[in-house]
Amino acid sequence: MKVTRRGLLAGAAVGGGLLVAWTLVPRSFDNPLQPGDGEIAVDAWLKIAEDGVVTVAVPQLEMGQGVTTLLPQIVAMELGADWRQVAVEPAPVSGAYANVPLAAAWSPLWRPMIPALADEPDDLLLRNWAQENRFTVTAGGTTLAAYERACREAGAAARAMLAMAAAERWDVSWEQCRAENGVIYHGANSASFAELALEAGRHDPPDPPPVRPAAPAERAPAEGVAERELPLAFPRLDLPSKVDGTYVFAGDVRLPGMVYAAIRHGPQDKCELLEYDAARAAGQRGLVKLVESKRWLAAIADNWWAAEQALQKIAPRFAVERPINTTSMEDMLANALSAAGGAVIEKRGNGIDGYDFDLALRYDAAPGVHATIETSTATARLQDGILELWLPTQAPEAARAAAAKALGMSAADVVLYPVGAGGSFDRRLDNQVAIQVALLAREAGQPVQLTWSRWQELAASYPRAPMAGVMAAETDDSGNIRRLRARVASPPTMREFGRRLFDNEVTWAAIDALEGEADPMAVAGLSPPYNIPDVSVEHVPVSLLLPTAPMRGQADGVTCFMRECFIDELAHRHEREPMSYRIAMLGQDAQLADVLQRAARLAAWDGGTPGSGQGIACHRMQLGDAVGRIAVVAEASAGEGGVRVRRLFASANLGRVVNRDIALQQVEGGLVFGLAMALGCGAEYSQGLPTQQRLASLDIPALSDCPEIEVELVDSEEAPFDPGEIGVPPVAPAVANAFFSATGLRLRRLPLLSALV
Repeated sequence: MKVTRRGLLAGAAVGGGLLVAWTLVPRSFDNPLQPGDGEIAVDAWLKIAEDGVVTVAVPQLEMGQGVTTLLPQIVAMELGADWRQVAVEPAPVSGAYANVPLAAAWSPLWRPMIPALADEPDDLLLRNWAQENRFTVTAGGTTLAAYERACREAGAAARAMLAMAAAERWDVSWEQCRAENGVIYHGANSASFAELALEAGRHDPPDPPPVRPAAPAERAPAEGVAERELPLAFPRLDLPSKVDGTYVFAGDVRLPGMVYAAIRHGPQDKCELLEYDAARAAGQRGLVKLVESKRWLAAIADNWWAAEQALQKIAPRFAVERPINTTSMEDMLANALSAAGGAVIEKRGNGIDGYDFDLALRYDAAPGVHATIETSTATARLQDGILELWLPTQAPEAARAAAAKALGMSAADVVLYPVGAGGSFDRRLDNQVAIQVALLAREAGQPVQLTWSRWQELAASYPRAPMAGVMAAETDDSGNIRRLRARVASPPTMREFGRRLFDNEVTWAAIDALEGEADPMAVAGLSPPYNIPDVSVEHVPVSLLLPTAPMRGQADGVTCFMRECFIDELAHRHEREPMSYRIAMLGQDAQLADVLQRAARLAAWDGGTPGSGQGIACHRMQLGDAVGRIAVVAEASAGEGGVRVRRLFASANLGRVVNRDIALQQVEGGLVFGLAMALGCGAEYSQGLPTQQRLASLDIPALSDCPEIEVELVDSEEAPFDPGEIGVPPVAPAVANAFFSATGLRLRRLPLLSALV
């Protein structure tokens, strides 16, 4: 069945229920949400069953961020549903769920022919591209920007249809009916959604849908009431199954006749499988077969351990055309930073030339690995010309296309079943595992589950880009900044990633194609939020041989470290208190000054005096009209093994908060992730391979190292900003500044303690 914009259709669906369509995007699509017997489907977003259960389609990957609660909550609040009767259904890949705001933000990556016509969410060219390419990528904190309005309209349309059914029974006006907790009321009359569902499916929804005046939001508790003391109005829908073990992650998939595969990758970058001795694994019990590709070798067995043992015995050798080493990468970054060239990404006032300033300092960051709990895992079955994939992916259509191309088939013959991801941090934007498992399913002739070992996860995944930067400033006698120059040398990571994702290019082709091409996203977050008259922000692109990828916090995770550490050094150099020094420069952003003051109050900030162990930092991020602001105070003190972070305090202004519990979880999770990136997760390379092979070698803080965390969310009516990314950037500078106040030692390299080695 085809549905089109402003087509009002009600009819029988394949599953026996009723399908209602309204105001879809200005294209024709097969309706992605098929109702079963005794259900009605309202557009592409929700179904209501005759037992009263409301099922909401979620087109984003659940990877711990709570999207399978957030979108259903918006529908439930608009619909007036009983939260106890709300369920979730992963949405199939469809243009009906196009993530238009992310397509706009990433337009430089997919390179439209006329960029000016495809860089705003309202641009017709942009919307058409996102729909035609089924662009439903989960990234960039765009869930609310992309889907809140559609979910509200779906809930409003369903509410109106239920009210119409009730009004027809009671011979009243439907506009006078109200919906609360899964029941339609009018005076003394009441009827549950269950009673009205099938009748509602026979009514045309109003156009436009009558959305409620107030947007979905949860307010801060009353003064004196702790945030965590409040009962949850919308507890997470995914938690019970995650607690009892029934939630399906990639490694939980089981199919009849399934076999298991382990893999060995060659070093980064552009390697080739040189030789291996299959006879060494001939006696391996359970081994089914070996499958070789040009750049990897896999073993298939009746259990994963047997496959892994076979590869250990074989020990394949690879030839590397362009081996990567940490020393050579650092030299390339340093040389590029000091040489002429680069692109000015942002210029304020007269800009800046040269480094003849009062203070110029160098900052560095090593490659950072994602270190997800769950390693890359996928299952595939190729049967009767149809490839089925069970895969946790942030970019489902790209995964389908990549797997189809590997097998020489149409993407239309690839069916993807989304499963949950055990963490991602943008790691699941890559589709290597989809290609590999598709090839293995073809070679095996039966279902295959491929799981990368931790060592292979570290060896073959693409890290956050290494960076080298210089911050330079000219100040007056009081330390007020007159001129600031920020210059960063790094790979053009996002443009490289874009060529892999959208053009399916191999890593070295993407790197070579971008020789000398600057990437504004590489210096995101470096521009100071402060009122400084003359500013220059520059990117020097460096073509390292190491493929790099985006990571939670984006480039801000490093650029904020450089900027906020530098601001702190200027404050101490001029004997200025670090918080008031920042606030004095924030006359144009009172809300950022506000969260600084709030974080300071939470932490009982004493000015970061020597020996206090306190450090402070702030950051601002923006996506479209939504702006997020955060300030963090870290407390560090001497402990076993050196200086340890004891407490983190944060105040965040995220605009309108839809679900406070999820927002707190995400900010707290971002703080912990930022701490891990500040203290560990750095990778060093020798001959194309990381020297770390296990999680234990990454110096990631353990549970016992996790500091006490206190977060305050500021009430606001502004556009909602996603809480998942913003907690990461300010942690490293706050911790570095705390280390300085505790020890008198300045650390200017990430991970911080690597500077002491």
